[in-house]
Amino acid sequence: MGLFRRGPSSHAMDDAAVEDGVVENVDLAGAGEDVLAAERADEMSDASQETVITLAQRGPRGPWDASEVEDIGLRVDLGAIWLPGVTGIELRMEIDEASNQVTAVALNLNASALQVQAFAAPRTEGIWEDIRAEIAESVVKQGGSADDLPGPFGRELLARLPVRTPEGRTGHRPARFIGHDGPRWFLRGVLTGKAAVDPEAARALEDIFADIVVIRGSQALAPRDLLPLRLPGQAGSDGSAVPAAVPGLDPMTRGPEITEIH
Repeated sequence: MGLFRRGPSSHAMDDAAVEDGVVENVDLAGAGEDVLAAERADEMSDASQETVITLAQRGPRGPWDASEVEDIGLRVDLGAIWLPGVTGIELRMEIDEASNQVTAVALNLNASALQVQAFAAPRTEGIWEDIRAEIAESVVKQGGSADDLPGPFGRELLARLPVRTPEGRTGHRPARFIGHDGPRWFLRGVLTGKAAVDPEAARALEDIFADIVVIRGSQALAPRDLLPLRLPGQAGSDGSAVPAAVPGLDPMTRGPEITEIH
């Protein structure tokens, strides 16, 4: 199985890897059976339960739960994610061809990229610690490396993902895996391009990640099920229209890449 699931249909979601400068939904390890998945039966979220997750001390910024903000503000409604609208950002929604479901949000800015996904999580504990270990194991098994380091959102992974260049040579593409445990949800970001190796280049995308609002909803989902996303402009669950665009957001442009050649 993969590290995450797309939804309550229980279809496995592949591990995240980097392809053509953005993070695509492909298997890092090449064999999903090598990665442990969460047990579904005992961890189903139940809105009737009174136990709540104990969060780490929150800093002066998010990511935020929907209960912590008054309204959407200048953010773009993408379903489970309200994304800050920033001039100059290029937005691309990643869609699974088999299910035709939106699986991730990819942002590009100044030779850097950020992929964001939101997942269901247990009420009683966060899942980022386990996920970091599983991602690191997958990267190492494929021939890369991963270092667990402190970062602006707590512990994160700095990985070097093995890639094959068009010339047939072996290279390594850097990527930073960041995460945040919220109440019954988990938000993961993957920084690639300059943002993976240059703190100054990463700052703008980190600020965007920090101002995301996650809308968990009350539906019962297994931990690691992907929270539903939708395209800008699609109607919400209440039938209301969603803003189709924010000035400066281009949903069609592909992102950058940085590859180390060996």
